[in-house]
Amino acid sequence: MSDKPRQMTMVAFLQAQNCSNYIGSWRNPATQNDFLTPRYYQRIARTLEDGKFHLAFFDDRLAMPDRYNDDHVASVEAGARVVKMDLIPLLTAMGLATSKLGLGGTYSTTYYQPFHIARVFSTLDHMIGGRAAWNVVTSLNDSEALNFGLEQHPAHDLRYDMADEFMQVVLGHWDTWEDGALIMDKQGRFGDGSKVHRLDHKGEYYKSRGPFTVPRTPQGRPVLIQAGQSGRGKHFAASWGDLIFCAYKNVPMGKANYKALKDEVASLGRDPSSVQICPAVYVIVGETTAIAKEKRAVAEATMRDLDRLALLSEGLNFDFGSKPIDEPFTDAELESISGLQALRDRVVQLKGDVKPSVRDFMEITGRGTLAEHPVFCGTAEQVVDELEEWFSAPVCDGFVLAATTMPGTYEDFVRLVVPELQRRGLYQKEYRGTTLRENLGLPLAQIGDWKR
Repeated sequence: MSDKPRQMTMVAFLQAQNCSNYIGSWRNPATQNDFLTPRYYQRIARTLEDGKFHLAFFDDRLAMPDRYNDDHVASVEAGARVVKMDLIPLLTAMGLATSKLGLGGTYSTTYYQPFHIARVFSTLDHMIGGRAAWNVVTSLNDSEALNFGLEQHPAHDLRYDMADEFMQVVLGHWDTWEDGALIMDKQGRFGDGSKVHRLDHKGEYYKSRGPFTVPRTPQGRPVLIQAGQSGRGKHFAASWGDLIFCAYKNVPMGKANYKALKDEVASLGRDPSSVQICPAVYVIVGETTAIAKEKRAVAEATMRDLDRLALLSEGLNFDFGSKPIDEPFTDAELESISGLQALRDRVVQLKGDVKPSVRDFMEITGRGTLAEHPVFCGTAEQVVDELEEWFSAPVCDGFVLAATTMPGTYEDFVRLVVPELQRRGLYQKEYRGTTLRENLGLPLAQIGDWKR
């Protein structure tokens, strides 16, 4: 056990589109709108690397939010996360503009094949020098299914059962090239054939033979990010995640969930200290409290009810335009919600014996608003006081920083908050190494070390 003081892991939460995860951010006068160019993402990447961020990762869906009223027109006109570009070209562009920043992307186990994802992320890992991460998701809704030729999104628990086997196939392929397999003797052998193996996986849901086509990467294999929040999702995250992205409303809730998740990691035979847990937060910082409050007011003024309803419909896989706003859900309707079940369960739990309405879902979840995540607003000293309280509790091992304006949130954080974190010894002044695993304090991934 290291006797060095704990330091925060810092992650930037990005979208490959017109807005940040805060859907109204594109309306903010300070947000730049050249999001269809590589310059936009490279600017952000360089800012994050200047601020010694460990990782930038992109959330993603495989359909635009068109579940609300079963139509896409209103979402397109509202700019409600309707642009969703493929992440690998963006991550490559950002990787070529930086040398230390980790870069992660979301790819779905439900709509891609294991061999494809294994090849995409191991190739990316080589191209950016061992800094790649895969955010593992099982996808959310029927719109995604329809885009991939299916009529309906698979059931929640089935998606996770399939994803468990999916992970075995991906990790199995990443293990099939031994260290030293490449010889590259121009007068003799290119490689040692005895050190490259077929996987020959034949399981309940997947078959994949191999041999895999990409040698071992500089960090052994890409880092795995996971964000499961339901009971089944938390078990999946504890089983596979190197970094777990979560949502906590306050310190007491966070402490309980942080401990429970670390305990589950340990119960699965993994070292809890090797798994980092980072909740999403909004940070709105200014040189004075008044400036910070003004920035928050501008951000809040960008919110629209349509944004909230479009995102609820997308995330919960239920048309929130199909019910009057104050009409209670029936048991059958609640049961039919197959997307973010943890979100549904929280609303139901808080309502107790009373069935929730559409308005309840809007107000309790805060979906599409600043209320969705904790907001730390004030001067650098005030913001760091709150970050330190959460980190020391402990509620987390670091934070996933969500933005209210692009790229201004990250520029403000790096300029004002990072120096104060460093002054207090809570945050790194330099990167530990060159690969993402090194910078997260994780060892080089070894063949078979994931098997339990």
